[in-house]
Amino acid sequence: MKSPTRDKLLEVKNLQVSFLGIKTVTALSGISFSIGERETLALVGETGCGKSVAAHAIMRLLPPESGVKGTVELRGRNLLGLSEKEMTEIRGKEIGIIFQNPSLALNPVYSIGHQLAEPLRLHRKEKKKKALSRAAEALKNMGFANTGEIINYYPSWCSGGMNQRFLIAASTILDPALLIADEPGKGLDRSCLSELEAGLKRLKEEKKTALLLISHDLGFVRNLADRVAVMYAGEIVEIADSSGIFEEPLHPYTKGLLNSLPEKGFIPIPGFSPPLSRLPSGCRFHPRCPLRKRCCIENQPEIIETNGRAVRCFLYP
Repeated sequence: MKSPTRDKLLEVKNLQVSFLGIKTVTALSGISFSIGERETLALVGETGCGKSVAAHAIMRLLPPESGVKGTVELRGRNLLGLSEKEMTEIRGKEIGIIFQNPSLALNPVYSIGHQLAEPLRLHRKEKKKKALSRAAEALKNMGFANTGEIINYYPSWCSGGMNQRFLIAASTILDPALLIADEPGKGLDRSCLSELEAGLKRLKEEKKTALLLISHDLGFVRNLADRVAVMYAGEIVEIADSSGIFEEPLHPYTKGLLNSLPEKGFIPIPGFSPPLSRLPSGCRFHPRCPLRKRCCIENQPEIIETNGRAVRCFLYP
């Protein structure tokens, strides 16, 4: 489903990812979505549904034993057809990524200032003094006041929330058009999450950066996303604007996710997500769905667009 109101920045079409081994496992079964300029799209779903695989496929960071089909177009340019040298030029400059676990993603033997300045020296050939000055400015944009002191810090000296903001600064110092945030709040306490949320909002407002937000924290997503794509067992089952997802969900799985929130009574979805190596027949959610019919067991529904949103369910013609 395309972004309805913004110029298209990224378009993913029928993206399929398989991991080859003794048995081939399909992690993504032809997902499609787009992100507009300055838009935030969230991919949500339970652990193992394929969210992070999608992020790594877009960035061309999957292991050699993976098989990737489909297209990933950044402003009309298919990233899957580029050489590794061409893709290296795009990483950081046009698309930045924040990996899970900030304290591990940062290099413990280099100062924060060095790690922020390095992309500027590598891609823009800036002198050390100018690059460090830009690094201090990037830290200021992330809400740090004492930047002259902080650029000399090492990751081990800092909290998880501080390191997460350092990662955002490092990932956006080259002003990429798109930032991919892969579970950026994982392992952070509520205070650090608030810091992270403020940093991402500031980035969106001041840098006009588009964001692909990957998270299972629905409260975090609700505060940041313009649109939400809900994933289940390697497929997208619903896409709508944020208010539509949270106020009027269509797919039974989306309803189940929302019912598991504390304010909804913490009602879990019965059962477990199927392993990608042993998917059920028909609709992949039918073994856990309270509304399943015979057609759900026998046939796999297509994703259809209705009233400006998309849903994969036989309940909607």
